[in-house]
Amino acid sequence: MSAPGFQDVQRGHLLTEQANPLSSELDALSTTELVQTFCQEDRRPQEAVAAAAPELVMAIDAIAARLRTGGRLFYLGAGTSGRLGVLDAAECPPTFCSDPELVQGILAGGAPALLRSSEGLEDLEQAGVEDLKARGFSSADALVGIAAGGTTPYVHGALRYAQSIGALAIAMACVPSEQVAMPCEIDIRLVTGPELLTGSTRLKAGTATKMALNILSTGVMVRLGKVYGNRMVDVAVTNSKLEDRALRILADLAGVERGQGRSLLADTKGSVKVALLMALRQRDADQARALLAQHGGNLRAALAG
Repeated sequence: MSAPGFQDVQRGHLLTEQANPLSSELDALSTTELVQTFCQEDRRPQEAVAAAAPELVMAIDAIAARLRTGGRLFYLGAGTSGRLGVLDAAECPPTFCSDPELVQGILAGGAPALLRSSEGLEDLEQAGVEDLKARGFSSADALVGIAAGGTTPYVHGALRYAQSIGALAIAMACVPSEQVAMPCEIDIRLVTGPELLTGSTRLKAGTATKMALNILSTGVMVRLGKVYGNRMVDVAVTNSKLEDRALRILADLAGVERGQGRSLLADTKGSVKVALLMALRQRDADQARALLAQHGGNLRAALAG
C-alpha cells in the first residue's frame, strides 16, 4: 500500500531521478574525463551535509536525550538507504563499546537484502511498521527513516507509526522537503542533485547519507560520554589492533607504558575508561568503576569530580 499523496508525486520529477546535464554523454567520455567528472560532482555531498547542519544538531541532541533515559536508536530504510543504516549501526559496538541493542539497523527484506536486492519490499508500507514492532520499538525510542528519494512507503509507514506512539521520528532524504513531505519531527534533507548515472542514488545521495550518519552516530556517542577529547575511550578491546589502540590511548592520556597498560586493561576487563581513572586518579579498579558510575559513565566529569 502506498502512502497518501504518493500518487501525486511523479518519480521522474524527483530531484534524485532527474538527468544530470554534466553526464549526458557519460558513455562517450574517456576514462580520465569520466573520473574527473565524478570527482567534480562528488563535492556536492559535503555541501549537502553542511547545509543540513542545523537539523543534524537537533537530531543528535534529541536522540541523545532519548538514549540517556533508556531509549534506543533505529535506522530504517530500503535498498542502499537501508544498507547504510545497517552499516552505521553495526559499527557502533566495536567503536563505542555500545550494547548491540542500543543502535539498530532495519533493512526492508532483512539480512538477505544486504547481499541481494529486494527493493520491491519498499512499496509495502505496513512492512516497515511490522519490522519495528518485531524489534519491540516503543515510545522511548528514536527512529531515523532513510529514503533517498523521500517517497519510500516502507519508510513513511514506519515514521507515521513512530509518531503515533510518541517515539521520536526523524526523516533523512535527498530531495527538498517541498518536493516530498515526510512525517517527522526533525527533517534532514541532503540535497545532492541529479546523479551522474541517472537515478543511481548509491552515488552522491549514498555518499551524503553515509556522511550524515557518521556525524549523527558519532555526535550522539560524544554526547553520551563515550568519547574523551578525540579518543574512543569506550573502545572494546576485542583484537590485537584494538588492544594497540587502547594502549596508545593510555600512553597518550596518562603516560602509561605498554606493560603497565596491559596490566591495567587486564584488571579492568578491557575498560579503557576505568584504566585511565586508575592511572590518573590513583584508584583501584572497584573505586574507579564506582567513580565512573557516579558520573554517568562520563570520563571527563569523573576526572573532575
